[in-house]
Amino acid sequence: MFQQVTDLKEEGEDLYAYLKTLKDDQWPQQTPFKDLTVNEVVQHLHGSDKAAVYSLKDPQGFRDNLADASKYTNPKGGTLKGKELMELWWEYFNEMCDLMGELEPDARVPWFGPDMGIRMFTTARQMETWAHAQDIYDLFDDIRTNTDRIKNIVHIGVKTFGWTYVNRKMDVPTDIPFVSLKSPSGETWEWGSPNNDNYVKGSAVEFAHVASQGRNIGDVHLEVVGDTATQWMSFIQCFAGAAKDPPAVGVRHCEGYLS
Repeated sequence: MFQQVTDLKEEGEDLYAYLKTLKDDQWPQQTPFKDLTVNEVVQHLHGSDKAAVYSLKDPQGFRDNLADASKYTNPKGGTLKGKELMELWWEYFNEMCDLMGELEPDARVPWFGPDMGIRMFTTARQMETWAHAQDIYDLFDDIRTNTDRIKNIVHIGVKTFGWTYVNRKMDVPTDIPFVSLKSPSGETWEWGSPNNDNYVKGSAVEFAHVASQGRNIGDVHLEVVGDTATQWMSFIQCFAGAAKDPPAVGVRHCEGYLS
């Protein structure tokens, strides 16, 4: 089992432990993510993980029935609620992780779009699990503790620099910003060559929030210098799908996410 699967499993374990603390009357409440309820956020995660299990177990069947597989991800597509939904999500989540752990790190799997390398696919599932968990933490103004496994999510954010522009039908800048971030444990992580005129520096957790569009760049404390770095961070998008804009300044500001 390669490291990204272990990180994904730990991400799911943390979310499962948190969901178990919720009361029945909290599940129908609306999160700040598109006003989806906790039930709908977990249903979306469950549907995506269920689709991942389908892809991992029957790659050709997934390719042949892509339209049907996409229905899984509909946050309003399920009938289960609350703890019953939580347990079904947890069942599929663990099956997905087990299937991923059986593959070689250089394997490829079909998904919605081009096939993905299993490492990136696993990290994408971690990113979505982490980001949607934050939707629920934000709703209840709860503070979460992040670990250095967030580096996988930051890595996706950095590596999708070009894709973010292509996805918006924009020319990709050739001057890729230097990225230097402080991990939750205090380590320094860097991508690219040091550059005093075009860079992003600060908290890795903050970068992950902005890259997954859980925060507007105006609501964090990242140091952003240079035209390209400034433009990129205004619409950075590390998740697949049509181009999206981050929440407006002030909509999802929360000091608790810094830990």
